[in-house]
Amino acid sequence: MKNKIHFEKFRGAFNLSIAPIWLLLYLFMITGGEAAPLPSEGAPAPTSFSQLAENVSPSVVNIRTVKTLSGGGPVFRHFFENPLGERGPFHEFFERFYGPEFDREYKQRSLGSGFIIDKDGYIVTNNHVIEGADEIEVKLKNGEELKAEIVGVDSNTDLALIKVVAKEPLAAAPLGDSDALKVGHWVVAIGYPFGLEHTVTAGIVSAKGRVIGTGPYDDFIQTDAAINPGNSGGPLINMHGKVVGINTAIIAGGQGIGFAVPINIAKGIIQQLKEKGSVTRGWMGIAVQDISEEMFKYYGIKDKQGALVADVYERDPADRAGIQAGDIIIEINGEKIENGRELTGVIAGLPIGEIVEVKVLRDGEPIIVAVTIEKREEGQMASKQSSKNKEDRFGLRLSVVTPQIAEEFDFEENTEGIVVTGIIPDGKAFQAGARVGDLIREVNHQSVKDFDDFNTALDKVGPGGVIQMLIRRLNAGFVVIKLKK
Repeated sequence: MKNKIHFEKFRGAFNLSIAPIWLLLYLFMITGGEAAPLPSEGAPAPTSFSQLAENVSPSVVNIRTVKTLSGGGPVFRHFFENPLGERGPFHEFFERFYGPEFDREYKQRSLGSGFIIDKDGYIVTNNHVIEGADEIEVKLKNGEELKAEIVGVDSNTDLALIKVVAKEPLAAAPLGDSDALKVGHWVVAIGYPFGLEHTVTAGIVSAKGRVIGTGPYDDFIQTDAAINPGNSGGPLINMHGKVVGINTAIIAGGQGIGFAVPINIAKGIIQQLKEKGSVTRGWMGIAVQDISEEMFKYYGIKDKQGALVADVYERDPADRAGIQAGDIIIEINGEKIENGRELTGVIAGLPIGEIVEVKVLRDGEPIIVAVTIEKREEGQMASKQSSKNKEDRFGLRLSVVTPQIAEEFDFEENTEGIVVTGIIPDGKAFQAGARVGDLIREVNHQSVKDFDDFNTALDKVGPGGVIQMLIRRLNAGFVVIKLKK
């Protein structure tokens, strides 16, 4: 039998009543009976959560909000409105019976959590906790209740900063380093789930970099520390009592699945909200996507890093600098780019007006491009002619992009390339993954703008040779399909 027992592997296999015995046995075996040393940053085997909870709890607050809504309240809407929100046939009857007060405004109350970040009363929470609130009330650990004002919000990351004025300096929670977290590290959540004061739950980091579809900057920490309604805005804490995340989301019906905004993402946002009341993000004017395994092979990228430029918006910074759709961004200011999500975050964090060096691969060759970062405005999206001959190749019905084709397939007017307008089921191209609406941009690394380019590229491939087509697909970006001639 090995001398070392990994307690984590067994913690779900034993009754909770005997778990402390196994924990003590584990500690005795690895320390030889001596007192266990303090855990290192993010340590995976805590001896107790009680001291940690005692130290951090004074910084965790309960947030109560009141919102004014109209329309007779939720009971009215449930029984007397149709699914489109229009008034049902009984509305006139009840208005006559009860009078105009039947349709009066009503107050909706909600609960959430937050944590103090400095002694002057600045508190971090989620935007959805305080959004639209007429009144915000903060309850401290000692029972004191204070009115709060909104300093600033960022809906893209669901973060908000509020402020209270207290008679005495408040206890602030220290901020940690979420990048130092590893999957399997222990974390603790403290908050007010269902209004239950200062509830402490513990678990591990289940995953990092989770994208759950809440916005363009998804990069969540997933944890199995119990998080429930009311925990929103509360801190996720490492074993040194430092905040490493802001508890934000849960999956309905999912047990042991909660999500927190990494504190390293939140730090810059919090600072901007504190200084300016709003968040300014960098904008380069490109749509990006991750690179598939096939595309890494197509471009000959061995380290499998980078983000593909799916589109470049006309007259925006990247367009003026000469970046092209199909370029692969591998570095910004010497910092390597792993994927599209990381690139989006890096660009957003760049100072407005800064000239950055963007290293791209174009046709397999590295190029340095200087791009001047501009301010991203709300509403800016990361998704912004020759012969009419048609011919059939590989089971494809093809056409150049005409104004009618552009309108039908939602292409821009000046789009160049060959578009798939029809396809034979079970044909070569269909089996390779081609679909109607695909825009063929390259064949075997040769640019395709019209049928002459397309046919010239195909003629270079002998019988049985491999043909690789770089295709731009609506709502999917660039894809590569391979077939034999």
